[in-house]
Amino acid sequence: MNDTFPRFFRLKQIFDAPSIGDAAAATREAMAALPAAKSIRPGMTVAVGAGSRGITNYDLIVRTVCDELKKLGAKVFIVPAMGSHGGATDAGQLDVLAHYGITETAMGVPIKSSMEVVELGRDPELGFIVYQDKNARGADAIVLVNRIKPHTDFHGPIESGLMKMATIGLGKQKGAHQFHQASARMSHAKALVAVAREVLKLSKIAFGVGILENQFHKTARIVAVPTATMERDEVELLKVARLLLPRLPFDEVDLLIVDEMGKNFSGTGMDTNVIRREIDGSFLKPAPNAARRLYVRSLHPDSYGNAAGIGMADFIHERLYKAVDTKATWVNTITALTPVNARMPMHFPTDREALEVALATSGLPDTRKVKALWIKNTLSCETVLASEAYVEELGRRSDLRRETEPAPLAFDGHGDFAPVF
Repeated sequence: MNDTFPRFFRLKQIFDAPSIGDAAAATREAMAALPAAKSIRPGMTVAVGAGSRGITNYDLIVRTVCDELKKLGAKVFIVPAMGSHGGATDAGQLDVLAHYGITETAMGVPIKSSMEVVELGRDPELGFIVYQDKNARGADAIVLVNRIKPHTDFHGPIESGLMKMATIGLGKQKGAHQFHQASARMSHAKALVAVAREVLKLSKIAFGVGILENQFHKTARIVAVPTATMERDEVELLKVARLLLPRLPFDEVDLLIVDEMGKNFSGTGMDTNVIRREIDGSFLKPAPNAARRLYVRSLHPDSYGNAAGIGMADFIHERLYKAVDTKATWVNTITALTPVNARMPMHFPTDREALEVALATSGLPDTRKVKALWIKNTLSCETVLASEAYVEELGRRSDLRRETEPAPLAFDGHGDFAPVF
């Protein structure tokens, strides 16, 4: 045992977290209450946009949307709406959907995957081209299904959600790249609103189904949003989503350990709203209360080797390094104009070695007193391991419950952490 390592205890965050028990029923109710859904007539072809995030109940919600549209007599098919994800290939995007349970068999409708796009038009003032998935463009109507949440790269009235799926997701790699080119000139927040307005004006999007999740990564709310008020509605829904974000239990963090990163958790592998670091073009921008050091241990299999966001870490385990699909990562980060997101941090063969270096570079003379937090991933922050330095703060916090006493870290025979989550 290394006596310079801090001792850790397990704590649980107590959140006020609304949740939905029956996501399918909530989806049916949301669509039934939406007049725009009645615009779908028998015989119409309807493209349902499905994305690449790890959204709880996503396959069930997408299936229910398809079922309800079929009840209206529509000829429904699904299109991957995920920009350049899946390695920017037809098969790769099908594979991503399949990993989330979205297959033709499970959904009961065809899935048309193609990176081919058509030009919808050009913005007369800014000059950017608006692209859309060719299959979606050929449909009589488009329905979007996506989670609404704060974005990891920028902040504005509209962030991740239906308008972003309309712009980047359905724009495929070409549209995503065009958007990021525009954002380099006018900021992400302004570009998203500008491009999305053009997409909504020029395309056949009938409505969207927005999903809000709580701090436990559970479905909190499902709402159907008409195209006519999508921008206004999404502004209000984002305010609610921001209140439901997972968060770290303390502001001051010397070392943050993250068990797993991946595109299924966040577009940047780790939600920057949680880790308090973000990438802006070529620069890493830590927030004032960002962790001084960040160590990431693995890449989730559902990320398919895409390690976009790895550049935000200071140190990684060698298993993460070996799991990276360089091509998939580079395609994603080049498209997003954020090459620093693909930079490779120092990597170590064991957790013990990585922890020794992380503590040695923390700037604290007594590393046993370091303020360290350990989470499973940025979608799972309810249960956290915290170092002993936080114990005295617990008495002032009614939203935290200590579940174990401080104890030394346990390692296996290879020098890696024993499982804790």
